[in-house]
Amino acid sequence: MVSGGLACGLTHAGMTPLDVAKCNMQENIEFHTHNSVLVKEEGTTGILKGVGPTLVGYSFQGMFKYGLYEVLKDFYMNLAGEEISSKYQGAIWLAASSSAEAVADVALCPFEMTKVKIQTSPSGTFPTSFGAALGRMRDLKAETRYPFGSLVPLWSRQIPYTMAKFYFFERTVQLFYTHVFIEPKDNYSKPTQLGITFASGYIAGVVSALVSHPADSLVSLQGRVENKGKSIGKIVEEVGFTRLMTKGLGTRIIMFGTLTGFQWWVYDTCKTIAGIGTTGGK
Repeated sequence: MVSGGLACGLTHAGMTPLDVAKCNMQENIEFHTHNSVLVKEEGTTGILKGVGPTLVGYSFQGMFKYGLYEVLKDFYMNLAGEEISSKYQGAIWLAASSSAEAVADVALCPFEMTKVKIQTSPSGTFPTSFGAALGRMRDLKAETRYPFGSLVPLWSRQIPYTMAKFYFFERTVQLFYTHVFIEPKDNYSKPTQLGITFASGYIAGVVSALVSHPADSLVSLQGRVENKGKSIGKIVEEVGFTRLMTKGLGTRIIMFGTLTGFQWWVYDTCKTIAGIGTTGGK
């Protein structure tokens, strides 16, 4: 859980400038693909908006996501038995990751809603400091549906993302150790193992970004004042499915490939320091 908290909290906070660009591109069709507009209007602090709730929210999320995944993977394997677990290994990964993420998103949701509101609100209309923003969200809970108003779209974004993230990571690591690094895993140095971890995480992150992008766009669009009270179907109808699928996708692929690669690297580094070893492989 500690490794997962560090992995998610630090990496998401470090990617805040890209996240600001992505959220604004999804929320505002006129926003450019870079942050020059925000830097010009608000200074360099403009591209760091929401770093507080990002750090705290994703630290909590990472604790439950990674920690519960390990616990539930073991639980489901014991429940299914050795033969079924071996035959349907991928199904075990998917079941454990989806269950863990469902719990993790409950912890994340209030902070994610606050982060999105900070990042997409016009300059001067919403507090940017962490404490003041949380207080303002509570004051406006009838309007913002704080703290769990975005939980369903968050689930629709994060659960498929995490299932893809864990499944393709585990599978890619397995393929690396089967077809490229064919000696027993312990024969390779820790830096080599962690390099395999990062590469596998990056590949998994790209796939995950593609899977979860439409729902991520919905989370950002729901934060707009003009979309208050509108159903998800109505928002999709007004925005258009093509824009929902593609707006900000390039930035999201770069962001989540890098993000996921470093998450797994930090996670496995912490596990290695603790003497547990890296994830996956033989």
